[in-house]
Order: sequence, then structure tokens, then C-alpha cells
Amino acid sequence: MSIPLPEAFCRVMREQLGSEAEALFEALEGVHIRALRFGDKKADTEVPGLLSPVPYALNAYELEKDSPAGRSWLHDGGLYYLQEPAAMVPASVLNPAPGESVLDLCAAPGGKSTQLSSLMRSRGLLVCNEVVPRRAQVLSGNLERMGVGHALVTQERPEKLAQRFPGFFDAVLVDAPCSGEGMFRRQAESRLEWSWDGVRGCQSRQREILSCAVKMVRLGGRLVYSTCTLNHLENEDNVLWLEENFPDFHRESFRLAGEEYPGILTCYPHRFRGEGQFAALLRRGGETEARVPAPLPPPVSREQKQALFSFSPFEGEVMTFGQILVSLPECPPLQGLRVLRCGLHLGQVRNHGFEPDHAWAMSLTPPCLPCVDMCEEEAAAYLRGDVLRERPERGWVLARWKGLPLGLGKCSSGVMKNHYPKGLRRTSGQMDETGLLS
Repeated sequence: MSIPLPEAFCRVMREQLGSEAEALFEALEGVHIRALRFGDKKADTEVPGLLSPVPYALNAYELEKDSPAGRSWLHDGGLYYLQEPAAMVPASVLNPAPGESVLDLCAAPGGKSTQLSSLMRSRGLLVCNEVVPRRAQVLSGNLERMGVGHALVTQERPEKLAQRFPGFFDAVLVDAPCSGEGMFRRQAESRLEWSWDGVRGCQSRQREILSCAVKMVRLGGRLVYSTCTLNHLENEDNVLWLEENFPDFHRESFRLAGEEYPGILTCYPHRFRGEGQFAALLRRGGETEARVPAPLPPPVSREQKQALFSFSPFEGEVMTFGQILVSLPECPPLQGLRVLRCGLHLGQVRNHGFEPDHAWAMSLTPPCLPCVDMCEEEAAAYLRGDVLRERPERGWVLARWKGLPLGLGKCSSGVMKNHYPKGLRRTSGQMDETGLLS
């Protein structure tokens, strides 16, 4: 038995859309649209099940409804990110440039963050924040899988970040927690959780988040406010509230998929191919101020640097993050913040030498190591965490499938010890020749 749409929601949509509301209700009873967006990695293979390009984003395609792309090794290797089409709109509207400082304030699970990174061409500083610990870990893992090496992952309340980063960012994305009406088709059970009191509660929380976000936008910078809901209270009314309470912010028109919009856009599922999404672009008045260079984290010691470069050459500044050697763009001081990921984690110096981090292997610039190009059987064993035997290589190696790095191994005496992280290992299922679980 299907779950009916909430009566109060239908009443509100009829007030917003008039006779057009019936087309929305019909669309919400249909099949949701699946899609994926390619990152910046390459592989010597094709992804099955791709359909037409998504017009709202670069390198994105709709997927056949039964496509197993989420069970592919190509997904594990970070070749692409599964993301429904309309969810790609907010990052496209913000459209960050390479070299900018960008904040994704409510970033989990990471789809919009990884899209922002691609638009930035991995240049500049990307701060990705998520206050919920479990979701912050998922966010960090997705950034690592997609090879993002210029991001900080923080786990802080917006109020604390606003105190630390006043007027710092060129661009801020607030994809705020919401009542989720845009997910009524994809996640029918969300209809049971919806209430008008919940909508009002979300609106209040969204305004709290926005009041922090505006403080972190530099003069002349821009803010995108987005939700995956459809009602005016959480969307247009919040934009009006922001403009009234922060008069130095004003809506700015933008172009998307060849169309121009007057600063706001609601992606209703009967008008756009995708789930429900709202996005608004606002510009802060004033001229850009010169940014004072931030002090860098502690540099590595001579011994640490020697251990790193004897393992693999590396271009760029290397700093320390606890015991981990990292590479990161210029950023403000991080003392007192809960930071889960700090740029690109390269590895640690231990008594037996340098031990590389899985993140470096998954990055766009992996370490210069011998490559082990695995067959299907070996790749399946590697992703299960098995030891691979009869290997002629010695020392650290980069394990690849179809040219796509999957992780690290260490060879000795004809055996490759597996260094694929235990938390990522596949524990069941067999793979076919395309890297799909059967």
C-alpha cells in the first residue's frame, strides 16, 4: 500500500501552484530520477547504464533505474558520485572559481562538496562542515574516496565557525536541514514524518544557520541558500527575511542550463527532471578587502621531510596535523576546532620508515609507486582485504583496477600485504568483469 501525500502539504501546494499542483502530485507518485556525476579521476573503462546528460551540472548523466553503478569498483575508486540531478543545482549556482575560499556549511554526505571541489579544479580552500559526528565521518570518507585533497572537514556548530571565520569566505553554500518535501518521491517514508509544525521548526533553525553564514561571507562575496523542500516558508520567505535583516545582501540573477533566473529557483519535480530542490543566490555588497595571510600549521622536521621524499617525491607545502603529514592550502588557525580531515593526508613517519595514507593513494596525485594492475579476481580479493600471493613486486605498491587506484599494498617474499582500510572492505558478494557485485 502506497503512503499518501500529507493533506496539509497538498493544501499548501495548491495555494502555491494553483491548478498546476495536480501535475506535481502526479510526478511525486512516479519513479525518482537517478544520476551520477563524474569526478576528476580517469579509468580505462565505461560505466554501464548511462543515459542523457544532466543539464544542471558538468560531467553528469542520468542513470537507468536499475543501474548497479553504486555496487561497482569504479564507485569504490572514486570515479563518480551518485547524486540525483536536482541536488547538483546549488553547487552549480554558487559556481566557485579555482583559487577561491569556499565554505559548505551543512556538507554531509558530501555530494555538493565534491561537486564544489571539481568546479574549483582542486585549487583554493574548501571547508566542509557537518555538526553530526556520524554524518561528518561519512562526509570525510566521501571526500577521501573522490580524491579531494584541498579540503578541511570540520565538525562544529555554525555559531563557532562564524566566530572563527568572520568575513573570510569568497563563497558560502548553506544547504540547510529542511522538511524534505522534495524527497517525497524518492523516500516515500518521509511523508510520514512531515508536519506543518515541523516546517515551522525547520524555518526557525534555518534562520539561525543563515544568521551565522552571512557573517562568514566577505565583502563582495556570495551566498547560496538551498533546501530540498518546496514550501514558501522554508524557501522564499527565508530569502526575504535574510534581505530584510541583513540589508547588505541582495539577490543576484544566475544562469543555469541556458536559462536565466532572478536569484531564486524552485525545482519542482513536474517541471525539472529530478527531485525537489530550491536555490537562491545572494551577493554581499561592498568591495573585496585584502586578506591578511594566515599563519601556517607547524612545518615538518628535516627527518620527516627526508622520510617522505625518500618514499615518493611530492610537490607542495607539507605540514603536520598531529602525527600525520599533510598538504593543504593556506588556511586560518585551526586551534580549538574539531577537524576530522586537514587537506591531503600523506602519511606518517614510523620507526620502520614512512607509512603512506590511503587518502594519498586515492588522490588526484597519488604517490609515485610501482602499480599492480589487478585482474577481476585479484581486485575482488583486494577489496575483501585478502592477502595477494605470487606477486613479484617489492615494497609499497599502488593497487589499481582498469587504471583506477583502489588503495595500497606492501609486497615482500612474493606476497602483497593488504593495506585497504578495514572499514571499507567488501565482506560478501562476487564481482563480474565490470566490477559489479552479483
